[in-house]
Amino acid sequence: MTPTNNFLSLDESIVLIGDALKILKKIPSNSIQCVVTSPPYWGMRDYGSIDEIGAEPTIDEYLNDLSNIFNEINRVLKADGLLWLNIGDTYTSGNRKYRAQDKKNPARGMQSRPDTPKGLKPKDLIGLPWRLAFLLQKDGWYLRSDIIWYKPNAMPESVKDRPNRNHEYIFMFSKSEKYFFNQDSLIDKSGKRKRSVWEVPIKANNLKHNAIFPKDLITPCIKSSTNLGDLVLDPFFGSGTVGLVCEELNRKYIGIELNPQYIDIALIRLNNLSSVIKFVDQPEFDSIHRLVEA
Repeated sequence: MTPTNNFLSLDESIVLIGDALKILKKIPSNSIQCVVTSPPYWGMRDYGSIDEIGAEPTIDEYLNDLSNIFNEINRVLKADGLLWLNIGDTYTSGNRKYRAQDKKNPARGMQSRPDTPKGLKPKDLIGLPWRLAFLLQKDGWYLRSDIIWYKPNAMPESVKDRPNRNHEYIFMFSKSEKYFFNQDSLIDKSGKRKRSVWEVPIKANNLKHNAIFPKDLITPCIKSSTNLGDLVLDPFFGSGTVGLVCEELNRKYIGIELNPQYIDIALIRLNNLSSVIKFVDQPEFDSIHRLVEA
């Protein structure tokens, strides 16, 4: 992969290390067929990177940062392409400044938590997925579907005054009114077409990543919105599940990830099949260094 006219030449699958917004600006317009991603959730986990998405002091700053990223994604997406966005909800912290580790889920522990957002009360459900969905709709995206990811084996919550949550949202957005969508790929063996509630269990793993996509969750997204050889983007690549599914389905992919530890996890899962490029925070392509060759 070499730079062409200040943009990356997208002739192979690639993993890029660095800030998503900065790297997206190096991707040519109208070059991506499908985007499948799950950005870090606001105020829920410490993902271990400086200036990371999700650590903003206010929810408005978080939504603004995501809006800027998805505006760039809109630019790089083809006119008939689709965006699949997974996002979970959260509750206000009640101005508690930290969260102790849960014995069953140590990753929930946080040393710093944001204040209760203005206009909300302690213990309020924020409604973050819909806030983001309406913001992207305002930015020009077509909001085409809200899908419930039902987790039959979701981790129990230590609450006694409301039902335990066992779902998240996946929003399907299009760039244009008309777009590529293969509805036949969503028909199961019994002839029934997939509907808007997807039951996908969480898979156990021994990897040092707290929020790994199940392959069964994103396979229908990629199958229904791409053809063989098409290019799929995940700007929050994490442990690399989007790349793993793309390799199984004979699609190319671009993964962008800020945390080098997650890159290591992804390469283990991908059997080091991808090239890796590190973006040093410099404006010119002289600062790009290839770390691993396929």
